[in-house]
Amino acid sequence: MNILKTSLTRRSPYPVHRRFGHSPAGIPPPLKGIKIVDLTRVLAGPTATMLLADLGADVIKIEEVSRGDDTRAWYPPSAPTVDNAPEDVSRLPPEAAYFLSVNRNKRSITVNFKDPDGLKIVRKLINDADILVENFVAGKLASAGLGWDDCRKINPRLIYASITGYGQTGPYREAAGYDVIVEAEAGLMHMSYTSMSPVTTGEPDGPPCKVGVASTDIATGLYAHGAIMAALISRQKTGRGVWVDCNLFESQIAGLANIASNYLIAGQEASRHGTAHPSVVPYQVFPCEDGFLMIGAGNDKQFRILAEDVLNAPELSSVPKFATNASRVANRVELVQLITDILMTCNREYWLQKFKGTGVPFGPINNIKQTFEHPQAIARGVVVDVQHPRAGKIKIVGPAVSYNGKKMPVNRPPPYLSEHTAEVLTEHGYGPEEIAELKQRKVI
Repeated sequence: MNILKTSLTRRSPYPVHRRFGHSPAGIPPPLKGIKIVDLTRVLAGPTATMLLADLGADVIKIEEVSRGDDTRAWYPPSAPTVDNAPEDVSRLPPEAAYFLSVNRNKRSITVNFKDPDGLKIVRKLINDADILVENFVAGKLASAGLGWDDCRKINPRLIYASITGYGQTGPYREAAGYDVIVEAEAGLMHMSYTSMSPVTTGEPDGPPCKVGVASTDIATGLYAHGAIMAALISRQKTGRGVWVDCNLFESQIAGLANIASNYLIAGQEASRHGTAHPSVVPYQVFPCEDGFLMIGAGNDKQFRILAEDVLNAPELSSVPKFATNASRVANRVELVQLITDILMTCNREYWLQKFKGTGVPFGPINNIKQTFEHPQAIARGVVVDVQHPRAGKIKIVGPAVSYNGKKMPVNRPPPYLSEHTAEVLTEHGYGPEEIAELKQRKVI
């Protein structure tokens, strides 16, 4: 039994690699022919569906009729609207940078599925779909007639992926899930803190602080993407659909990695070390004369090279209290101060040159501009130019993975609100008069 259902795939209106500067994909799109009903918004769910769209799936993003995905209103910043944008969308707000970041390769339709005719449209899409992804509070879609039990009656082969804050069971199942709340509640924020000084040396001298991006949302989207791929393989073997239960809370706990293991195995509570590592020294940000460096001497050999060849301080590696990682952890504060004193004698560029070729992991602390100007980012083509019908030529971050040395192409720019409503409804048997009537009634 083939994992892919036979279906017609519309040719994208946007030429792929020739227009966007991409080479053809290194592998045929593995999810070509797979249809996805996307009932997600904000970040975790859209991340998962974007990754599936990158692999060739036809992702139909169903949005609220008047506002769409919440992140469409999260601006500034936003992309400028070009003069030749379609006239029928002039009423829309500008394209928010946040929305543009996680919605490439998708089609957007707007449907009010609280209306019976809107619900009928969604059920038609589900009947023809392979996958449904949703991130409503547990039980919310079931109350609207679109829960797992409802949808598998429509389509027994459907893979139904639910992304929630806390999962489908347990006392918190109906609680809303927000990245920053789960960061706090599932251990991550406990290990992050703000400091009153520009240089931290591992002392817990400030209040807890959130991570700079919504990392729990992103991790959950990655888990959901992998789980959906596994469910497709399961369906290939069994012929039956799967209900995937993915949530921020468990994704964050799984992401605690060695910190979780330290507690479960040894009863060791996590402590705050700023940018430092609780079990490896030196492994943190250090200041120099005009900036900061990240240094990660992960073993005794790397520390000896750091002391002797980079810092020109062989005595650091020869004394017993710094000779092994265990002794360096025990004498962390003293060693960190000694390394800091040496680094502060020269500027960042000097130290970057000293580190090159030594085999000791290091890197500058780059801002976002420096990140995108990084020679490796340029060489790997991390930024993709796409032609957006409302915003013109815009830059977005492209897929992160290469196959046979080539990345999957960006076939579609992130869609403007309701861009593909008429197109998708026409594919599912609706005529122009029906579409016009549904639009007049604000069903679509």
